Amino acid sequence: MTDIISAIIAIRKAQDGGQPQVGVSREDINRINWIDGNPTNITNQQILDKQVELKADFDAKQYQRDRTKNPEEGGYPPIGDQLDDIYHNGINAWKATIKVTKDKYPKS
Repeated sequence: MTDIISAIIAIRKAQDGGQPQVGVSREDINRINWIDGNPTNITNQQILDKQVELKADFDAKQYQRDRTKNPEEGGYPPIGDQLDDIYHNGINAWKATIKVTKDKYPKS
């Protein structure tokens, strides 16, 4: 699950664009230290809901992280190699190279 502070930062950013000043002891939702006094009144339920939302978003983008692995692990070649491929072999050859990774790690 996403950590409490990340959830609070996301909530506050959506509320007023502000940066919260907060600490959390032992990742315990009941041990939040609102250094700034929680000026937008973020509730524990909002934090829990945002954690679920952020985790779902993170999980949905696993394919993106997989595509950026080392080429030996099935990820895209380094950008320099991709540009060299385009220069020497053309766009269609490059597309074929990239398609292998896209097919291996499709969008969910």
